[in-house]
Amino acid sequence: MSKITTQPHLKSSVLNITRALTLLVAATPCFAQSGSTVTLGAVVVTGQAASAESAPSMNSLTARSAQSVVNDSFIRNYTSPVADYTQTISMTPGVFSSSPNGVGLGDAKVTIRGLSDSNTVFSFDGIPFNDTNGVSHHSWVFFPSQFVGGAVVDRSPGGASTVGQATFGGSVDFRSRVLEAEPRTSVELSSGSWNTRLIGIEHETGQVGPDGKSNLLFNVHEMKSDGYQTFNLQDRKAVSGKYQYENTGGSTFTVFASYLNLKNNTPSIKGIARSSFNAGDYITLLSGDSTKPNYFGFNFYDISTDFVYAGISTMLGGGWKLEDKVYTYRYWNKQNYNNSATAITTTSAIDKLNSYTTFGNLLRLSNETETGTLRTGLWLERADSRRYQIPSDPRTWVDTPAPNFTETYQTTTVQPYLEYEFKIGKDLKVTPGVKYASYKQDYVHLQDNGGAVGTLGGVYNATTGTITGGAPSLANSITYTDVLPSLDVHYNIQPNWSVYGQYALGDQIPSTSVFDVKNALVSPAPKATKATTMQVGTVWNSSALTLAADIYHTKLDGAYTPLPPDSAGNVGYVLSGTEVNQGIEAEANFVLGSGFSLYANATVGSLKYENGQWVPGAPNTTQAIALNYEHNGWAASLSANRVGQIYNDAKDGTHEAFVIDPVTVANLFVNYTIKKPANFAKQLKLQFGVNNLFDSHAIAGIASATAGSSSAAPSAKDLLTVIAGRNVSLTATLDF
Repeated sequence: MSKITTQPHLKSSVLNITRALTLLVAATPCFAQSGSTVTLGAVVVTGQAASAESAPSMNSLTARSAQSVVNDSFIRNYTSPVADYTQTISMTPGVFSSSPNGVGLGDAKVTIRGLSDSNTVFSFDGIPFNDTNGVSHHSWVFFPSQFVGGAVVDRSPGGASTVGQATFGGSVDFRSRVLEAEPRTSVELSSGSWNTRLIGIEHETGQVGPDGKSNLLFNVHEMKSDGYQTFNLQDRKAVSGKYQYENTGGSTFTVFASYLNLKNNTPSIKGIARSSFNAGDYITLLSGDSTKPNYFGFNFYDISTDFVYAGISTMLGGGWKLEDKVYTYRYWNKQNYNNSATAITTTSAIDKLNSYTTFGNLLRLSNETETGTLRTGLWLERADSRRYQIPSDPRTWVDTPAPNFTETYQTTTVQPYLEYEFKIGKDLKVTPGVKYASYKQDYVHLQDNGGAVGTLGGVYNATTGTITGGAPSLANSITYTDVLPSLDVHYNIQPNWSVYGQYALGDQIPSTSVFDVKNALVSPAPKATKATTMQVGTVWNSSALTLAADIYHTKLDGAYTPLPPDSAGNVGYVLSGTEVNQGIEAEANFVLGSGFSLYANATVGSLKYENGQWVPGAPNTTQAIALNYEHNGWAASLSANRVGQIYNDAKDGTHEAFVIDPVTVANLFVNYTIKKPANFAKQLKLQFGVNNLFDSHAIAGIASATAGSSSAAPSAKDLLTVIAGRNVSLTATLDF
């Protein structure tokens, strides 16, 4: 059986950028509309104390839920130049992630309040993005730190206006770079441990054109690294551009476009053997010997992504404001890996594709009056996906005729919402809202060797790898719908002190793997799982101190468990129960004087099943602390993140089988900026950075457990996720 034909990704990327430029021309007449002034490129966070600008994370007096805001200066000064987006939010409460190959050199996953990133909405400039086979994200593509100018982390399902396929646990909105008023060209060179090097060029036009109404920023960079782990090589090339135009009436039009290609030698399971770890070997992953199953030439990715949107913000008159974004993004992940730790055969490897192209529109309307603010909108999205996995020979990459699975599917998402913020007196606001969520998936499954829907009436020959007879494919569809209410109350006790309370429901759709059963017979089909959150919090800001704290309680639907097939062959799914996520968290930034400030946060909580056992990967505490100094061209930060004890499950699913001890990682960044280092240059910025300052080699989790293994009786064959060792980098950025 032939695999699904794939189209060249570069052609699609050019096509998407062409569409965005066409949208730019088509939207030009909209600039004639009048409205209030919008500052070019500003990431506006109202209610911020100016002294908090150097903090790794800030909070807003107008926040209606537990939120933390990360600004551009933190990303530019206190993260590695090769960092991915996970590092930009690493200092916010309850958040942690790790990459065993080094910062920015692997596919890191974010955990927030113990919940994985598959329970969370990730968005860019308000546009949600995620995989289509399950709500997950890949940090090594789409948005490296060069593309990101800030982030807002909301540790709740949010209000009705929060859209996405996984409002279940919270949302993270990454912001594009802030545009600047003055022109600038920057050349960046960085060199670090493990033969890591980066070169980048960035150009900012400043405000140009008639009356300075236009602005353009673009960035091009290349990053290469041998990686911390043996033969885990990385090669990233990326480009992004952001254009913004503001007319005399205050309407703003924005176009953002990016493209990234990543090639690497990374296995499907990225852990190191426990036997190696016990011997003090923290890096052996792949081999340079082509006769061994873990030869690096048998394991490689070629991933390309692009993300394009065109947006307009304008006042319509009568207090009405319109914001609209039309967008497209694409993910093309071609992966090949040897699927055996002990053998090299004609079927030991997997030839894999996971790809999707997404189109959507996000419309928001608001109307502010003396009595309150009405907010309504509609999110529409369609994603076309293609996936396969085929047994293959790693020496020749000749595939078997029959795949483990091959499928195409279309996901259509519709989310209208409505909320009204009642102004009850000068300082009290009450906001009820409701959102309707509909997710429709239409599948076409091709017959396979039994790995998913099966032969569809045919006969599979295991010797030849062929299927004789049967239907070539089958089609099925499912629609998940939810009504998600929310209610929050916000009160200003004083101009610099606010409190809030929130009740909100979130949801997430099941993985497409629920249909990976014989003939795709699923009855009853699972429903979208829900989370009900209640939390109260407070924010207090002054010139010397910013402080936020909250108490939260969330009841979450557990995972689905398949039932044995009935007499007709149908597989049903039932919820495995519920989970409870609860705790208290706080963050504060103290201005100490003479350029020094101290930031700290802490979360104490639990995420447990109904029987009282811990959900795997959820820590009992997280803490972060950072001492910052900014004065006379110097910008320095010494920080530490601590993740408390967590549990991992055994291979058979037994809970709390592995106990993972607390992990602490410290980082140091020192920047020095020289103004006018030469007649032809505006400034020179030098950065010395150290990730994992004290060279910790702590175990962060179990990547793959061996049958029967546990902390009480660990197997030497377990694969472990281990913190990457100390990484030193030197970076020079010259501005012209």
